[in-house]
Amino acid sequence: HADTRSTAFFATPENRDSIASGRIDFVPLQYRAIYAYLTHDLPVDVVLLQLPALENTDVMSLGVWADFVPAVLDKAGLVIGEINPRQPAPADTPTWPLARLDLAVACDLPVPVFPTAQIDTAAHDIAHHVAALIQDGDCIQIGIGTIPNAVLGALTQKNDLGIQSGMITDGVMALTESGNITGRYKHVDTGKIVTGTTLGSEALIAWAGIRPELRFRPVSHTHDVSVIRQIDNFVSINSALEVDLFGQVNADMLAGRQVGGTGGSIDMMRGAALSRGGRSIIALPATTTNGEQSRIVTALPAHTAATALRTDIDYVVTEYGARRIRHLSSTARAKALIEIAAPKFRAQLEAGPTQAIDT
Repeated sequence: HADTRSTAFFATPENRDSIASGRIDFVPLQYRAIYAYLTHDLPVDVVLLQLPALENTDVMSLGVWADFVPAVLDKAGLVIGEINPRQPAPADTPTWPLARLDLAVACDLPVPVFPTAQIDTAAHDIAHHVAALIQDGDCIQIGIGTIPNAVLGALTQKNDLGIQSGMITDGVMALTESGNITGRYKHVDTGKIVTGTTLGSEALIAWAGIRPELRFRPVSHTHDVSVIRQIDNFVSINSALEVDLFGQVNADMLAGRQVGGTGGSIDMMRGAALSRGGRSIIALPATTTNGEQSRIVTALPAHTAATALRTDIDYVVTEYGARRIRHLSSTARAKALIEIAAPKFRAQLEAGPTQAIDT
């Protein structure tokens, strides 16, 4: 509707035009801050959510949607639940008193699924370099998409991995089934795969409902730096659109247009920085899909905000290698990043930043 206004924390293909036109107000917040905003500041009149079948007369299970729903349930004026028997009901997920449900509506709808992204040559090579940075016993956070899928597929030779993540995908299911993920070395939630939700196939959704090692928790736990810092060897793995030679990361804007959101990457990067043995990895292709533009850039373009600050950065990985730049000077990190840029852009990058960085 032309007069409709709403707020979004993430840009998607469906809402990008409305954000650009001003019909949707985009608010740049990381996951933990979104949860706090929903909990403490946003007035909530109505919550509409989908729930698994009610198996208990006293409580309702939030199923596989534990990430943000707990932030608003207690404060909402009206809570309406669609009861869908196709929704899984994991054993270890938040529950709420059934009395909090004001209205219940029966439905029988397919649970939304997300196709697995296809892995191209660049993603395969990037995954190889990322896997070389992962050790047995590490606890990882990883998202969804081509590079995350490739990375998970490259970890089949790693043992006793842990998971503390905002979401899990089919790749996590595969590594669990093959015995690579056990969580045995996690100091928090030992032996548990901790996540806020699932994003993947019907098989993943069904699997999530029956696996005892899955622990669904809200963002206030999955992305809490005070929790993450207690997990030794925590490794966050996230992607980006661009990294500039100062180490600033752009993961959500193109040509001044909002195309994504901050998400939980900053919470995870900062948690990893405080974890004993922790690391954070930004993995991205060295060029755009057509190969015509470098994703390692001299400086972030005009009208582009930094998603992660240069003080947040740790490892950067492209198909041409991996470099740790956290403790490098501005000049040294620029040189390190140029080394993993696409070869045809290296001379251009070397010529561009020298005066600005040296000054």
